[in-house]
Amino acid sequence: MPKKVKNTESHSHNQDELSFSRLFADAKPVKHDKYVLTVDEKKQSRRKKHQATNQLEKKANALFEFSDGFEANLLNHGPLRYVKEGERSDEVKRLRNGEIPPDLILDLHGMNAQNAKHEIAALIYEAHKKHLHCVCIVHGLGAGVLKRKVPSWLVQHPFVMGFHQAPLEWGGSGALLALIQQNDEHRKYD
Repeated sequence: MPKKVKNTESHSHNQDELSFSRLFADAKPVKHDKYVLTVDEKKQSRRKKHQATNQLEKKANALFEFSDGFEANLLNHGPLRYVKEGERSDEVKRLRNGEIPPDLILDLHGMNAQNAKHEIAALIYEAHKKHLHCVCIVHGLGAGVLKRKVPSWLVQHPFVMGFHQAPLEWGGSGALLALIQQNDEHRKYD
């Protein structure tokens, strides 16, 4: 006749349960309450979401991608200038005469083309957002790489209404003054 084997596994399992139960005997169940936001908290939450959206939009606008393959068809004689189709040319003439001082100045000395593109996009976005009418981009003379590329990049950006070679006090042939489009879309939450 086979020998009866004592079930020690069941006995051990019961001891584990008992010790676990004893360890947490004074624990209370968690009460799941649903917290309802107040009207002010809802407004604050919407404001934070709006700010987060604006931050993403800002980053996207600051990362505006200029095409290196595009080359603007600008006049080869006289100072470098451009007026966006449908914009007033008299504002660009005022740039030439030094009547509109720049609100922001970006110096590209020491930058490669890739970094310069990102800085220009960020400058234009910031000027547009802060309602700054005129910016100065100092590309320098050097080997002429940025001097050739910056005008073609500016022509591509939808916020640039026009530009003109800067007068001597703002950099002369080593800089451009650009007019930035203004609108009211950013004033709502500033």
